[in-house]
Amino acid sequence: MKKTLSTLTLGLICSLTSLHAWAAQADHIKVENPFAREVPPTAPASASFMTLTNDSAQEIKLVQAYSDVAKTIELHTHTNDDGVMRMRKIDAITIPANTTVELKPGGLHIMLIGPFNPIKVGQTVEVNLEFVDGSRKMVTMPVKSFMAMQPMQGGHKCGNGKCGSGMGH
Repeated sequence: MKKTLSTLTLGLICSLTSLHAWAAQADHIKVENPFAREVPPTAPASASFMTLTNDSAQEIKLVQAYSDVAKTIELHTHTNDDGVMRMRKIDAITIPANTTVELKPGGLHIMLIGPFNPIKVGQTVEVNLEFVDGSRKMVTMPVKSFMAMQPMQGGHKCGNGKCGSGMGH
């Protein structure tokens, strides 16, 4: 009886210890400051941005995102090709162990291509993030004005719609 109890206790301890290792990757990702960019009614795409923090000891890859606000959702980055900034679809966004990765205008981001309706300030957009282990994390984000995100000279941001132009990100 004592041997059986010891074996069960050891088994329980091993199971509890390995639960952390078996936790879904989505459980190890903290999402902060998510937002989607407002686009004019005829714009072919928008983008969403956020900060992803991986609190695990393992690298985690974001491999796909889903949303019902657009026909196609893709992971993208910007590259500098001989002085010309180009946007490229990528297979994954890697979040190294115990590190934070920022998805931001001009860098990594999630493209919302072919919005079904205009994405406007005041709305919220839901984006479901899928990680390489198949686990998912739903993120609800406010829509922000493109103009409010444009830096002014001197490092200030515009908020009055009178500075910046274009739709680059």
